[in-house]
Amino acid sequence: QVQLSESGGGSVQAGGSLRLSCTASGGRVYSSSVMGWFRQAPGKEREFVALIRWHSASILYADNVKGRFTISKDNAANTVYLQMNSLTTEDTAVYYCARGSQYSARPSDYYNWGQGTQVTVAS
Repeated sequence: QVQLSESGGGSVQAGGSLRLSCTASGGRVYSSSVMGWFRQAPGKEREFVALIRWHSASILYADNVKGRFTISKDNAANTVYLQMNSLTTEDTAVYYCARGSQYSARPSDYYNWGQGTQVTVAS
């Protein structure tokens, strides 16, 4: 079974940047898969950040990260990235990588999740 592992989280000052990575291991990421990034802040619901289709690289962003975050992938390395620039305190959350089969922003449409990585943005 495919396991997802996130890395790259940490603490940064507002205006700074971080790059998150999500590596899939233990199996094959099928070309039909959709890889998504989600985040969850304390006391809030898990929210969509960005997604990318594994075979076509079609991309979708949440409005509140568009222009600041960039999702990309390296098929050979089974890895998806999330480059986050111009971070604000509102971006503080645990960031999760997830795998699904639908081009969807709904967490319920994803069936394979990583353990999450904390991103903290200080003012």
